[in-house]
Amino acid sequence: MAKHLDLEEQEQLDELKHFWKQYGDLITWGLIAIFGVAAAWNGYNYWERDRAAKAAVMYDEVERAAQSGDAGRLDRSLSDMQERFAGTAFAQQAGLLAAKTYYDKGNTDAAKTSLRWVAGKSADEGYQAIAKLRLASLLLESKAYDEALQLVSGAFPKDFVALAADRRGDILLAQGKKAEARAEYEKAYKSMDDRTEYRRLVEVKLNALGVNPSPAASSVAATAAVSPASATEVKQ
Repeated sequence: MAKHLDLEEQEQLDELKHFWKQYGDLITWGLIAIFGVAAAWNGYNYWERDRAAKAAVMYDEVERAAQSGDAGRLDRSLSDMQERFAGTAFAQQAGLLAAKTYYDKGNTDAAKTSLRWVAGKSADEGYQAIAKLRLASLLLESKAYDEALQLVSGAFPKDFVALAADRRGDILLAQGKKAEARAEYEKAYKSMDDRTEYRRLVEVKLNALGVNPSPAASSVAATAAVSPASATEVKQ
């Protein structure tokens, strides 16, 4: 019986050797590939975390420079961050913060440069949209109307469509194109939620152009002027 088992085990061993000889290399390389991918993924995640941590430290430096009002320090820290961590969200935030600081200090050219960098380099549509809208405002102030209008005439994320239309209205109005400006303000008004505070400002702009974007309110007002009693009924 023992001899029979020995023969059976020998047969199994021979089969295993044959199998390994035929498929061993394939299995080995497959395992190497699997473990290699896992190691690479873990390494990438570590690299990303390390990069994000370093970018956060540099953002703090930009923020401190902005708060101190030291223009030279801000220039250096922002330039360093843009060079080393351009693709991070921290770099985009730093660009927007620096632009605001430059503008508050009266350095409009530096503010424009910083905003152009964010608008051109950011992979995040939100940061990109914010940079474009702010840059368009600065260009509007300097009467660079064509460049400002071109900047806000492209596609925008859904949450920024109304603001882009409002900014186009401002630019067109500054150019004396009242009918076109009114059309853009109306787009902005209709795109905004009625609970949005900024919508009231757009309404004021439309009122100044002789447009009342709230026909329901106008109807109630007209009814009240004709018959106070009827107006009361409408309110009820």
